[in-house]
Amino acid sequence: MGKLLTIVLGLLLAYWILKRFGKAIARRDEPSAPAAGEDMVRCLHCGVHLPRSESIMEGGKFFCSPEHRKRQPG
Repeated sequence: MGKLLTIVLGLLLAYWILKRFGKAIARRDEPSAPAAGEDMVRCLHCGVHLPRSESIMEGGKFFCSPEHRKRQPG
């Protein structure tokens, strides 16, 4: 009776290990979602590229700081 119990427990343990291993492989093979990108713009004064959300826009022109916006004529 002891041998039968050991065999059953061994089979259950093997099944559990293989099931977890299969899930880990499936999770690893899933393609990751692409990172959400943002448009980059160039400062008219100094040429630095920065995200559109961090830029200052005036008259359709982009600037990296208020100082550079003030230095541009027009």
